[in-house]
Amino acid sequence: MELSVFTVLVGVGYWIQGFRCFPWLAVNFYLMNTLKVDSSTLQILQTSATLPMVAKPIYGIISDAVYIGGAHRLPYIIIGGLLQAISWGAIVFIPAAGSSVYIMTAFLLVSNLGASIVEVASDALVAETGKKAKASSSGELQSFAWIAIAAGGVMGNLLGGIAISQVDAKIMFVIFGFLLSIQVMICLTVDEKAFGLPSSQEVPGLGVNSTKEKGEIPSVTERLGESPMPNKSFFSESKRDELGIQAIKSKRAAECTFMKNVQKQVSGLLGALKNQQIAYSLAWFAISYAMIPILTGTMFFFQTQHLKLDPAILGLAKVVGQFGLLLGSIIYNRFLKDISLRKLLVSMQILLSFCMLSDIFLVNQLNIRLGIPNSVYILGASALVEVVSLFKILPFTVSLAQLCPPGCEGSLMAFVMSVQSLSSIISGYLGVALVSFLGVSSENYSRLPLAIFIQSMATLVPLIWISFLPDRESTKHQKDE
Repeated sequence: MELSVFTVLVGVGYWIQGFRCFPWLAVNFYLMNTLKVDSSTLQILQTSATLPMVAKPIYGIISDAVYIGGAHRLPYIIIGGLLQAISWGAIVFIPAAGSSVYIMTAFLLVSNLGASIVEVASDALVAETGKKAKASSSGELQSFAWIAIAAGGVMGNLLGGIAISQVDAKIMFVIFGFLLSIQVMICLTVDEKAFGLPSSQEVPGLGVNSTKEKGEIPSVTERLGESPMPNKSFFSESKRDELGIQAIKSKRAAECTFMKNVQKQVSGLLGALKNQQIAYSLAWFAISYAMIPILTGTMFFFQTQHLKLDPAILGLAKVVGQFGLLLGSIIYNRFLKDISLRKLLVSMQILLSFCMLSDIFLVNQLNIRLGIPNSVYILGASALVEVVSLFKILPFTVSLAQLCPPGCEGSLMAFVMSVQSLSSIISGYLGVALVSFLGVSSENYSRLPLAIFIQSMATLVPLIWISFLPDRESTKHQKDE
């Protein structure tokens, strides 16, 4: 891929998306050490801050239909970047934001709102531009974006783990805010038209020429040709009325086109969801995440306060997890893509259950008895849990893409990610309820093994409804139809 303004824009944008783990690792330690929140409160804040991610399909519809300054991708990336930069800056420079849990959470919500808008607009920009690529380079842009976001994630976790013990958390917030400012400035210097994307002037019903396409009254200027404009007294009252009527009709045409675009996308999505195989598969996917009580806040406190693990180890564990996810994707494409979705997800749910159960070894320090240091054990077992949990999205989305009717793939995939975010939020709240019910806290981890066991068993419950997922034969039949 040749280096150009567009590749720099995409590369920097996706790299920063991946690098978001850098300030968020600092957020966890800042809430724990500076604001003195307990493990349950930390998890509630972590979970609640992801609420804007649920509305991604709405952001997608708006960016598709509403043009700002004649463009509909870069303006949203700029808006999202500014929301993030302002939020992180406020936490640093506004005393109340950095000292109040509630105010800080509000700014984190705004930051994630901005991140969601940027992700939707960036994905749409890459997808829209990728369609114009030559057949020989098809998919090259998407691969470049994937590499950029993975590189950002690796660097963010590595540098975040090191920096958290060397510098103040607010400095990490400032660094990330500065990177966001660079992204915004790059976007401000670029014209979206240079990428070959249509402007509002070229979209039927949105541009000034939309009325002419429908045989509406031409403007007075057009009828006068190149004649110099006379003074206002030249125009008769009727001609001014024509201009007013034309402007009203143009505005109504644009509004009508916008509503039609929105209705078309919503209608396509609802039509896809009426397909029983898609609806049942999506229901199983949501249940498989929502009913597992996540214990991230409790385990974070246990690892950092009780086991006194170096923050760099936690960052490195995330890096190992990301490399594992990349390796898993390669293995899936090479060896697993022909296996039926039911068999694959049954195996993955069982594997995930055993991986979660392995945390009992860490809590009871059985790994130490076996001669395995805590840092080494976390790099293996804990990283594997994250890999398996995220990896099952891949075969599910591949299967769903085969079932999806033509024309609504983007809307359906955005809806899937929205459902996954909502399910994860429910899962996070369920985890808080579980540890509270069992009396697990930063002062008492005696019943943490029981909470982990319940979590592991809950992972197997969705297998009861595994028939909701299509088998290979039904998927092929649906695709042929």
